[in-house]
Amino acid sequence: MTCAFAVVVGRLPRYTGGMNEQWKQAARELLTDPLAWASYAAWVAVWLSVTGVFGWSTMRWWVDALLVLFLLAWLGCLLDDVIGRRLVDLLLAALTVLTLAILWVTPSGSTPILLILLATQFAHRFESPALVAALVATNVVFAAILVLVWDANPRNVALSLMGFVAFQLFAVMVMRNARRAEQMAEQLRSVNARLMATRSLLDETARDRERLRLSRELHDVAGHKLTALKLNLRGLARNLEGSVAGQIENASALADELLQDLRSVVRHLRESEGIDLVESLEELARPFPRPRLVLDVDDTARVPRADQAEVLLRVVQEALTNAARHGPAETLRVRLERKTDRLFLTIGDDGRAPDRIRPGHGLTGMRERLAELGGTLEIERGAAGGLELVATLPLEPYP
Repeated sequence: MTCAFAVVVGRLPRYTGGMNEQWKQAARELLTDPLAWASYAAWVAVWLSVTGVFGWSTMRWWVDALLVLFLLAWLGCLLDDVIGRRLVDLLLAALTVLTLAILWVTPSGSTPILLILLATQFAHRFESPALVAALVATNVVFAAILVLVWDANPRNVALSLMGFVAFQLFAVMVMRNARRAEQMAEQLRSVNARLMATRSLLDETARDRERLRLSRELHDVAGHKLTALKLNLRGLARNLEGSVAGQIENASALADELLQDLRSVVRHLRESEGIDLVESLEELARPFPRPRLVLDVDDTARVPRADQAEVLLRVVQEALTNAARHGPAETLRVRLERKTDRLFLTIGDDGRAPDRIRPGHGLTGMRERLAELGGTLEIERGAAGGLELVATLPLEPYP
C-alpha cells in the first residue's frame, strides 16, 4: 500500500506548452514517472490478488473488466492537464463508482488499496469541505459493504475503517503538502525572476543616466572650450604671416574637425537615450520553461523613464504568468515599437483564451498602473486563439 501513497507527489499541475507538446509531455510522464509507476504497481497488486492469476481466487471475467476500466479512468485522471476539467470530473465520478463496485464484488483484503488511490484524486480536485464530504461518503459506503457483503463483525469493521481511513488521510496530507511546496517553489521562481529583471533594469537605467551625463559634459564643457580654441586660433592667424600663419590655420582646421566629431558623438549619445528593455525581458523569462519568449524590439523603441520601463516589464511578467498558468501556451511573442509619440507593447501567445475574457486582479492592476502614466491596456482574444495584450505609453522627454 505504500506504493499507492507515492503517486500523490507526482500529480501536481504542470504547464507544458501547446497542445501537441502538452500531450507528448503527458505521455512521457505516464511512461517514465516513477511515481506514476507506483500507482500502476498498486493496481497490479490488487489485480493479482482478486483475479486468480496464481490460483489465489476464481473471480469471473467481469471483475477483470471492472479493474481494467478502473485503470483507464485512473489514467484519464492523471491526464487532467490536457483533457479538460469537465472530462476529468466525469472520470473521477466513474473512478469512484468503479472503486465501490470492485469492493462490492471482491471481498479481498487488497481491494481497499483502491480507496487510497481514490483519496489522492479527491485531494487533487476538491478543496477542504468537498474533500471531507467525499472521503466520509466513500468510507460510509465502504463500511456498509463490509457489513452487508463481506459479513464482517463490528469489531473488524471498526479496525478496518480505522486503518484504511488513516492511510487515506496520510495520502491526502502528502498531496496537500506537495501542492503547497510546488506553489511556494513557483512563487519563489517568480520572485527571483522579478528580482533579476529589476536588477537588469537598474543597471540599464544607470547606464542611460551615465550616457546622458556624458553627452551633457561633452556638449557643455568640451564643446565650449573647443569652440573658444577655434576662434582664438583664427584670430591669431589673422595677425601672423608666413609659415606660422599656415600652421595655425592647420591647427584651426583640426580643432574644427574635432568639434564636428564631438558633436557627432553627442548626437549618437542623445539618440541612444532611454532604457533598453531587451536584457531585462530576457531575465524575466529565463526561469519559465514555457512559454518560450520571442522578442521583437525596435532600435528606436527605448523607454524614456524608469517608471515607464518598470510598468512595461510588469505587463510582460503578468502575460508570462497567465500564458503558463491559464493558457497553456508554448510561445509568447512580445513586440515593442515606437509610433509617432507613443510606445506600443504588443503581447500574444498561442494558448487557449476563453471567448469572453474577464481580466483578473493582475491585468486590472496593470491597466491601472499604465493609466497613471497616461497609458492604456487593451485585452482581447488573438487570431491564434490565445490572449493578446496591447499596452501603450506616451513618449515624454527624458528628465
